[in-house]
Amino acid sequence: MGKSRNPLAFFLILLVVGISSLNLRAGIASVAPVLAQIRENFGISPATVGVLTALPGIVFAIMGWCAVPIARRSGLSLTVFVGGIAMLIGLALRPWTGSFAGFLALTLLLVSGMAVANIVLPAWIKQHGRVSQMVVLMTLYTSVLGLSSALGPLSAVVMPTWRGSLAVWAIPVGIALLVWLAVLPRTWGDIPHAPLGDAGPSVPIIKSPTAVAMLLFFGLQSTMAYVQMGWLPQMLMDKGVSQSTASLALALIGALNIVGGILMPWLIERLNNLRPVPIFLALCTASGWGGMLVDAAGAPLLWAGLMGVGGMCFPLAIALLAARTRTAVMTARLSGFVQPGGYVLAGVVPLVLGALNSWSGNWTVPLVVLIILSFAMLGASLGATRSVFIDDELNGR
Repeated sequence: MGKSRNPLAFFLILLVVGISSLNLRAGIASVAPVLAQIRENFGISPATVGVLTALPGIVFAIMGWCAVPIARRSGLSLTVFVGGIAMLIGLALRPWTGSFAGFLALTLLLVSGMAVANIVLPAWIKQHGRVSQMVVLMTLYTSVLGLSSALGPLSAVVMPTWRGSLAVWAIPVGIALLVWLAVLPRTWGDIPHAPLGDAGPSVPIIKSPTAVAMLLFFGLQSTMAYVQMGWLPQMLMDKGVSQSTASLALALIGALNIVGGILMPWLIERLNNLRPVPIFLALCTASGWGGMLVDAAGAPLLWAGLMGVGGMCFPLAIALLAARTRTAVMTARLSGFVQPGGYVLAGVVPLVLGALNSWSGNWTVPLVVLIILSFAMLGASLGATRSVFIDDELNGR
């Protein structure tokens, strides 16, 4: 079917998108400020901590490839709902497990649910929102993702224990599931289909040069985000910065992503040439990592601010998924190609950087690598921001 047979009120669509987006980052971003306590509690090595920081990207990649086929069989809404159940179980039980193996397994469950919802939600927006509502809905989606990233690390500041700072994020997931229970009867079976004449699964999406560039751009910006969520507070604390300031630095990056979430869909709608935008953002990212390399403790919030501005590449990349496709099924296909492939990088690089830190005893080499990757992200952005539709490239139009 195309659009839902029982169209949702715009307010309800806004509510679904807002509450769902709020839960797609906080469960990950809340871990970094309490890594030291987790390591001490379970008696694990720095290399094992590296596995924990790499897990989100790796799982997002694996589950992302599964999400689109699942949604095609079960429907978009049911797929997001089941992902939310996995998130709730993981968040509610993870802090109270007595072993690191249990902690890791519940993190795996949590991130799997998060990954499925993350991949499918842009297609859900395309399916149930009207064309005239796309800018508003994608603005809400990307800005609340930034809010989720900003709020996640702050729980370590306001909650008295590390367990509480992780468990508290089960509450908004539970609220979101209640909202979905009201939505599911109206959207049941919302399986996206391509109109006749559009490129179907027989045309590999990898044949679109723009889609490939989007994958690389998304992967490199996701790498920056997951390194920041996984390692930035520890980098700063290793340089003598307090835990509260380190948490605030990560929250600042997320807060600036809120601004990016508001700006990027609007800019995509209005600018004929987007390329100067990611070029500027990538240079900000490189400058932030450069500042960390030269004097991390001297101005930690300035470096975080630069990285936060650079982090607006994330809402830009997400907004492009809907802006560069004509149908919900193509949005789902593009999302299922770009995000999982990109998250392979986001999973591998934090693990490598953690190993480099253990090997060298400092963060110098990892920071140099991140500066180089920032310029690689700039290069990928030039192809990712071309003003074309993926559908048209695959159809030879």
